[in-house]
Amino acid sequence: MELGEIGNPGAADHGKPLDGVRVLAAEQMQALPFATQLMARLGADVVKVELPGTGESGRGATPAMADPDGRAVGATFLRNNLNKRSLGIDLRSDAGRDLFLRLVPNFDVVADNFKAGTMARYGLGYPPIEATHPAAIVVSISGFGNTGDSPYQDWPAYSSIVEAMSGIYDYKRPADGPPVVNPMGAVADITAGLFAVIGVLAALRHREATGLGQYIDLAMFDTTVALVDLVVNFHSLGIEREPQPAPFVITPVRCADGYVVLQFVREAQFERLADLVGCPGWRTDPRFADRSGWGRHLADVILPAIEAWVDGRTRDQVARALAAENLVAGPALTSGEVVADPHLKQRNMVVAMPRTDGVPGPVLLPGNPIKMSRVAEGPETRVPWVGEHTGEVLTDELGLDTDQLAELRAAGVIS
Repeated sequence: MELGEIGNPGAADHGKPLDGVRVLAAEQMQALPFATQLMARLGADVVKVELPGTGESGRGATPAMADPDGRAVGATFLRNNLNKRSLGIDLRSDAGRDLFLRLVPNFDVVADNFKAGTMARYGLGYPPIEATHPAAIVVSISGFGNTGDSPYQDWPAYSSIVEAMSGIYDYKRPADGPPVVNPMGAVADITAGLFAVIGVLAALRHREATGLGQYIDLAMFDTTVALVDLVVNFHSLGIEREPQPAPFVITPVRCADGYVVLQFVREAQFERLADLVGCPGWRTDPRFADRSGWGRHLADVILPAIEAWVDGRTRDQVARALAAENLVAGPALTSGEVVADPHLKQRNMVVAMPRTDGVPGPVLLPGNPIKMSRVAEGPETRVPWVGEHTGEVLTDELGLDTDQLAELRAAGVIS
């Protein structure tokens, strides 16, 4: 799907669910930018507040492309900032903080994802925002929360840190080695962003009933523990680490053109697999009398039989044959196969943004996975350049004239 195109065009006349909702976001990197991009895709008007000149830290990520002025635009920024406007304000200055607070009454949602306590030190915490705009919904994402008395409240955090603290790394750690860290990119960031959107939607609904805004305080440690729910739950059931041998099977199987991943967790699935690969005797084999036998004999019995059955078949052939027996499997796709996948193309899950640095081919970004029958997808707009909409926003929202904008630029307050 190209920027500017519309998916599900028949729904365009219905508008979008967050049309009219306005978001002022002092944001950086991924957790909050992911949340606000999702809200923008659902119709919200998102104004992104960035440091003049350099912009937010996600712009410095690698790999990167160059913007029209030759400045680097990092991959983290590219993935999380479609459909937004960029407002360059230096919140470290008194004049910048004053501008921000003056903007607040014009927005429904005010959000940040700085280290806990940062907005309070700027004089932009919840109390002054509530005093200025009681109906404002204020959402903060930080490693360990802005409220309460966490022993980690002063710690900075990245996704991998709260993932480690959630217990999932140790739960999955090999018995003879260190944990595998950061196995899937910024999972904890995206999780926090999703919970932020849920919180905002709930607060908007609550405001309809009460007329009041509120403060939503999200700790990434909390949201990650909620994501990896089995750690807490299994501990209470006497399981500290993933059992070995595991009472289930999740395994790659080599095919003629790569790997398929196969998973079975129930006896009926194991029995259907046994029949499919020509080993019906597994049904009564005492080695498989309970589920732990699957893991115990995966390498010496089960995998050799599966591999013999698979021999010469492609991933697609194997996955389809397994699916026909209601067995759960799928090919391990390469990145090139993912971006060309017909399912993802049909569902507009790869968005192409033209590059601005002369390099052939577009930048590809994930689309919106929320498919709604009466909500059109797109048209999407490219990520903003640093401070690209500063004059527009400050003129429209605060009525600043050309001379006032020039004075603020000269002072380094805005870009």
